[in-house]
Amino acid sequence: MKNLRVPVALFTLLAAVSPAWSAEEKLEVKADAPATEKKTEVKEKEPVLSVTDHEITIGGKLIKYRATAGYLVLKDEKDKPRANIFFTAYTKLGETDPAKRPLTFSFNGGPGSSSVWLHLGALGPKRVVMTDKGESLPPPYKWVDNEFSWLDQTDLVFIDPVSTGYSRAAKDVDPKQFHGFTGDIESVGEFIRLWTTRNQRWASPKFLVGESYGTTRAAGLSDYLQRKYDLYLNGIMLISSIMNFQTASFAPGNDLPYQLFLPTYTAAAFYHGKLKGDLAKDLPQTLARVEDFVMKDYSLALMQGDALPAAERRRIAEQLAAFTGLSVDYVLEQDLRINIFRFVTELRRSEHRTIGRLDSRFVGITDSNEGFFDPSLEAINGGYTTALNDYMRRELKYENDLPYEILTDAVRPWSYHNVENEYLNVAETLKKAMTKNPFLKVWIANGHYDLATPYFATKYTVAHMGLDPTIRDHLTLTYYEAGHMMYIQKESREKLKADFGSFLDATLKADGVR
Repeated sequence: MKNLRVPVALFTLLAAVSPAWSAEEKLEVKADAPATEKKTEVKEKEPVLSVTDHEITIGGKLIKYRATAGYLVLKDEKDKPRANIFFTAYTKLGETDPAKRPLTFSFNGGPGSSSVWLHLGALGPKRVVMTDKGESLPPPYKWVDNEFSWLDQTDLVFIDPVSTGYSRAAKDVDPKQFHGFTGDIESVGEFIRLWTTRNQRWASPKFLVGESYGTTRAAGLSDYLQRKYDLYLNGIMLISSIMNFQTASFAPGNDLPYQLFLPTYTAAAFYHGKLKGDLAKDLPQTLARVEDFVMKDYSLALMQGDALPAAERRRIAEQLAAFTGLSVDYVLEQDLRINIFRFVTELRRSEHRTIGRLDSRFVGITDSNEGFFDPSLEAINGGYTTALNDYMRRELKYENDLPYEILTDAVRPWSYHNVENEYLNVAETLKKAMTKNPFLKVWIANGHYDLATPYFATKYTVAHMGLDPTIRDHLTLTYYEAGHMMYIQKESREKLKADFGSFLDATLKADGVR
């Protein structure tokens, strides 16, 4: 490994003795100031990046690559800093033609999440060591080469939005302007434009990959980048997608989530052995049955509200109980409407256990004094946080004493002022981008055990996009026997990599790049 980073102390010394370096710190003297009152202004330097060279074997092939970690400064129209965006970029060495090397920008969601999950879980050259199922190992945690990294097929740039990771608003700049749908899209979009320009990658095939709220961001960016910068994308990858927020808001008068979460409730009940008879034998067949029930009997029953006849109400409750593993009395008590947070605590209540929201395969001890906690989140927090902090300093030689904000509440309340009195729905935004750019391809990856962004809600959203028939097959969906972060499970991580390869090849061939 070759470390090309310039230490801060050495940078200061070189600036003092070298004309080439000191030019970046040139003093500007106001001509109209008296000789005795000359004022000087130091032009602020760009932050020093840590650049290191590495190699990894992926699919039997040795890949030599360069890692760059540090800040890119966003500035206003007066050239004053607005925000310091932290990023980690991996670029394959030996590539001379940018038009032949794809470039992928990656981020997670939250809102308030850093990019650590996709970075050290699925895409990057290193990954956190977990069990094959995706369970945490005892501390201290470890990271290893990621044999399923996407780096053999695309360069990768991991972005931490403002207030996440090491990213922060500039001095005297209110960070709240970045803590909302619009401000977030604008700042991340500006980062993508600036990084692409500085690194001479406008000619590269360009992709976005987002997870969770990161899929909301990616869909929003699809149209924003086209409108604002005429930057057209080749593809967008959405992992555990949420585009239409109505599908996940358990609010009075909105029955949609109760319908769309039900298949994932069934998957969870199947996994935990709470289903009976034929429903307990084959998960795909069982999910097909519950989806059919949702589209017909269940939706019709909820539409009738209090007008639903008592006999029909009882029949629907019995069917719901069979599909969820809950009691008929409990389903009736909930008025046929089972909230996600009630389900995860109710399914195994008799055992004093709570199942995971991000991944319903996981189980935690129920503590009535603690309130709800997600055992599937707790299973990954420690390992990813330790790995990131260790990896940055020891492997990438990047030094920063700020706490790396893995998942912060500092961004709350998140602003949705652009859609006041309505639900955010960026599926319409993605439709605009796909309509204007008919070469744009979209791939959505879904986990059957994901109770944060259920797969059936995504199917519903896609089915209601109203895409023109000529571009309808430009959007594909794949499914995995894991949860929100399906890549923590070895089998799903391998399948995700294979599905990405198929999507990338098909996209580039269709666009005439390959």
